[in-house]
Amino acid sequence: MKKIAAYFLGLLFVFSAHAAEPLLTAQAVQASLASPQTVVLDIRDPKSYAAGHIAGALNAPYGSWRGPASNPGELPSIENLTKLVQRLGLTPDTHIIVTSSGKDDTDFGAAARVYWTLKVLGLQKLSILNGGLKAWQAAGYALDNQTVNVQTSSFVPTINQRMIATRDEVAAKVQAGQAQLVDARPAAFFEGSTRHTAAKVPGTLKGAVNVEHSTWFEPNSSAVVSASEAKKLVASTSVNTDQDTVSFCNTGHWAATNWFVLSELVGQQNVKLYSGSMVDWTQADGALPMDNVPNRFKQLYIDAQLWLAK
Repeated sequence: MKKIAAYFLGLLFVFSAHAAEPLLTAQAVQASLASPQTVVLDIRDPKSYAAGHIAGALNAPYGSWRGPASNPGELPSIENLTKLVQRLGLTPDTHIIVTSSGKDDTDFGAAARVYWTLKVLGLQKLSILNGGLKAWQAAGYALDNQTVNVQTSSFVPTINQRMIATRDEVAAKVQAGQAQLVDARPAAFFEGSTRHTAAKVPGTLKGAVNVEHSTWFEPNSSAVVSASEAKKLVASTSVNTDQDTVSFCNTGHWAATNWFVLSELVGQQNVKLYSGSMVDWTQADGALPMDNVPNRFKQLYIDAQLWLAK
């Protein structure tokens, strides 16, 4: 009987590896750890990781998946990303579970952005621990502080351009009025009342609608709603899931949450992420079309507020 049970359990893990659920509970992650093909990527900073992590998890800090301070939404070079995934031992057969701290809904954006990057690189067996390490510990699971070593892989990724909206592509869509532009930022950014410190101008893309990233979370929680609930929620927004959609924010962080929900939970086939987002848009040579841009006096006031906040 034990051999039969082990056989069926093995089949279950093989099946789950080929049909990874994008969003996993702590209990589901715990069960997945029995498979040798499962790798947990802990994207917190090294100090937090060293203090305690899921047993066997590998540390891949969020910053290593991001661009420079001048435009953090940029993808790192394919050379750097290749070195990163190879160092982590990742291959197309790996079931990768991304986890962040689970501190709040903004923290989830980091996990979603790493998930998106991995998928851009051609890796398909991907999941996120819903609620992060906060949910893991709340479920009663322990943390470990042992050093983890992994054999490097020879996987050579390529960039899936179909998942990426470039500045030129977005500009063409704005001019033609062809795409649905979804701003994931809090209303103050969308309305032009503030801006990211690396953006040159407050406001939003011309013709954009505002669907805040926080829309998709359980009340007073850092956990994303279920796929069925996400489908109900999207029906109450201005998003048309039959239309080509570009998700953006300041630096492709909050926008990654909107992309994840629309693409991976709702199942929309035609949604892209503009990773550089408003920082990239406003740094372009020559002014690009924008809405909700405040007058010069208000822009100076915003500049002063940001300077005082440093």
